[in-house]
Order: sequence, then C-alpha cells, then structure tokens
Amino acid sequence: MTQTETLAHEPRTFEQLIAAGERIEPRDAMPDAYRATLIRQIAQHAHSEIIGMQPEGDWLTRAPSLRRKAVLLAKVQDEAGHGLYLYCAAETLGADRADLTANLIEGRQKYSSIFNYPTLSYADVGVIGWLVDGAAICNQVPLCRSSYGPYGRAMIRVCKEESFHQRQGYELLVTMMAGTREQQEMVQDAVNRWWWPALMMFGPPDTDSPNTAQSMAWGIKRHTNDELRQRFVDMSVPQAHALGVTLPDPDLCWDERRGSHDFGQPDWSELARVIKGDGPCNAERLARRRAAHENGAWVREAATAFAARQRQAVVA
Repeated sequence: MTQTETLAHEPRTFEQLIAAGERIEPRDAMPDAYRATLIRQIAQHAHSEIIGMQPEGDWLTRAPSLRRKAVLLAKVQDEAGHGLYLYCAAETLGADRADLTANLIEGRQKYSSIFNYPTLSYADVGVIGWLVDGAAICNQVPLCRSSYGPYGRAMIRVCKEESFHQRQGYELLVTMMAGTREQQEMVQDAVNRWWWPALMMFGPPDTDSPNTAQSMAWGIKRHTNDELRQRFVDMSVPQAHALGVTLPDPDLCWDERRGSHDFGQPDWSELARVIKGDGPCNAERLARRRAAHENGAWVREAATAFAARQRQAVVA
C-alpha cells in the first residue's frame, strides 16, 4: 500500500470533518465542549416538544367539533413523537434520558419560553399553529443540516410534521376569519398576544447571544438569531395580510432598500424573566410535567421488569 493510500484510509479529525462540511457521527471523536453544547441544545429542544403538548392539550376537551378534536389530538401526539426522536439523539451523545428529565423537572435545563404563555381561547390553537410552529420551522429547517448526524436526521421528520401543523393552524384561522365578528375578534386578540413571544423564540439579539458564534463555527447552527427572526417576519407579514389580521407592531414597514421588513423589538427583559422562571405559566407547566412523570413511575418500572425477564428468557 502506498503512502497516499495509507493517508486516504486514516480517519479524519473532527476539525477536518467540520471544515469539509461533513457530518459528525456518534463514534467520531469530538471535543467535550461540542458534545456538551449539543446535549444542552437537543435536550432543550426535546423538553420544549414535551412541555409544548400542554398549551394546546388544554383545548382537547373543548374543541368545537369531532374533526377539530381529531386534528388537535394528532398534533399533540406528533409533539410527543418529536420529543422521543430528540431524546434518542441526545442519548447517542452519552446523555441519559432519565437524567435529562430530572434536569428539566428540577429546573437545571430549560425549554422554549413560548410555552410559558396561556391559551385563553380556541383561536390560540390556530395562532400557535401559524405563528409558533411557523417560527419553529424557520428555526429548525436549517438544523436538518446540523453537523451532528443524529440531530440533523431527526429534524427532517420533525420539520415535515411541523410544516403540516403550521398549515393546520392557518387553515383554522382562515375558517374563523370567515365566521362571525366574535370569531374574528378572537383571532385578532390571539395574534396580539402571541406575536411578540413568537419573535422571542429565536433567542436574544445577536449582540447578547454568547453561544451563537461557536455553534455556527461548529456547524450546529447555520444562521444567527437575528437572521432567523428577520426571515420569520418577512414570511409572516404577507400571510397576515391574506388572513385579514393586523400584526401588533407600529414600527412594522417594508424597507425597499433592504428588500425586507423593518420591525420593532420585543421586550427583552420579559424574555429574561420568563427564562428565569417568572413567566405566566412556568410553575404550572413544570408542575404538570412533574406530576405526569411521578404518575408514570409504575409504567417505567413494569417496562423495566418486563425487559429484564425477556433478557433472562433469551439467556435461558
């Protein structure tokens, strides 16, 4: 074998794979900081999917028709599946799912700030689908090209389903806006309440985001917070116009020179408060997650005992 052939068969380093734009896989060598960053990000994403079942789940028993109930139930089930995909991706990095759950319940890990706001009317279900899932799509589609293979592959299916959720939400709003004056006012009220929290979903401004530069250098992220926020605003404005609702931002206007919209800034102090646990529903969301975990202990114990018995049977 020639020296060239020997070099061709040598495994490439982490830096070489990143520089070539190729995927890092679980058995590849990776810096501890890269692994820790991924575990933090993927865990937060997984927790968000699970906690995110709660706001819309509150309306399952109050959906106005069997069809709407079936649609909403399917969506909530999808979110549970997304959490499963992501917890599995975190496990490929050596994380333990039980530890991740404990970290969430005990407040050592976070979830998306958006899920700490209440759903006050059925119109919120549609606006969450349109704006919240729309923001999630802007955030998550680039993650399909994340440098970590299991994360990127999990995101492909997640994004396909989130796109469907966004269309479901928008279709519900179209139906309501074609309805009574009261229904139209419900939609506008929901838009007023969810617009600014949706903008906060992308994280703080780039100038206040300490992890963005390193995550982009590693290929975990592909765009900055502000780039994604701009993309979301430009996508949402024509949709709002077609829907017939007004986005609650007096500074919102088209900038011909930039070819994008100018818009106002959210209350970043509010985002900081919500992240620290002082949002409208922080305590409620975690309490329900903790109760569900505790009430499901017998299921986990039974499953563990069954698996152990199956292994014993195979050995015997």
